[in-house]
Amino acid sequence: MWNKLETNEDISNLMEMFGGFHDSCIKELKYLSGAFVAPDLSMQPINKQRTVKIIFQRQYENPTTIEMEFSGLVKLNLALLDEQYTCELFGAACILKDGCIYWYDDGNCSTEQEYDGTWICAKEAKWRIADEYSGQDEVF
Repeated sequence: MWNKLETNEDISNLMEMFGGFHDSCIKELKYLSGAFVAPDLSMQPINKQRTVKIIFQRQYENPTTIEMEFSGLVKLNLALLDEQYTCELFGAACILKDGCIYWYDDGNCSTEQEYDGTWICAKEAKWRIADEYSGQDEVF
């Protein structure tokens, strides 16, 4: 069952249920633009979908894994660390502002600051428990 993030209460419920993303990681993500080239080589060049799906896993149960979907993507800033560093999240922030939802890979971030870590801004977001995706097998 998908749970929409439309209110601050929705966000609080997600953050409480998933422990504020503490000791979690982004396992994988998928971006769909909506643009494509057809077999006859004609192009649909409009980014009408702009959806990012992300699998998050954490070192706790109930749940261990969630899937989030951000629709109407405005911005995705993906900051990758190389193999010399760990990529676990110690916390995250999720904020509603000006008709958008923001997700940051740092619990101390706000929409008022520049941030060079991983963050997302989208018109809509939803999440669901996805423990069936726990482990290293690829989902997308």
